[in-house]
Amino acid sequence: MAEYIPPALDWVREQVELYESSGGTQGTTLRDTGLPCIIVTHKGNKSGAIRKIPLMRVQDGDNYVLVGSYGGSPKHPVWVHNIRANPDVEIRDETEVLKMRVHEITDDATRDRLWQISADAFPPYDKYQAKTDRKIPVFLAEPV
Repeated sequence: MAEYIPPALDWVREQVELYESSGGTQGTTLRDTGLPCIIVTHKGNKSGAIRKIPLMRVQDGDNYVLVGSYGGSPKHPVWVHNIRANPDVEIRDETEVLKMRVHEITDDATRDRLWQISADAFPPYDKYQAKTDRKIPVFLAEPV
């Protein structure tokens, strides 16, 4: 089995550890927002190591929308590059763990619809997009 490399940021690592160690009964909201999050387990595109990242829970039916906002940073978060290279992921949504395949949404109409669903679930996404020149990538994770 591949090596697990914990997230570098303390708060992100602590969120993942609490979520995972509790079996999905604790740490299920993002910090002080009270808004639900999921854990996405994916493979590093260079290291091949197992990586885990908490993301906002945004659902479209049985699918999950993953938004590469990185708080409006000028660069994509590392997980975006990882998922582009290795689209098979696991998503932990509280106590449920699902095998999913992710693809990037490039169709403008579909992206706009999924962006709106995402911004409704987590309103800061609109501020993040206004803050950066890059087009924040939107992905759809579908059950395998």
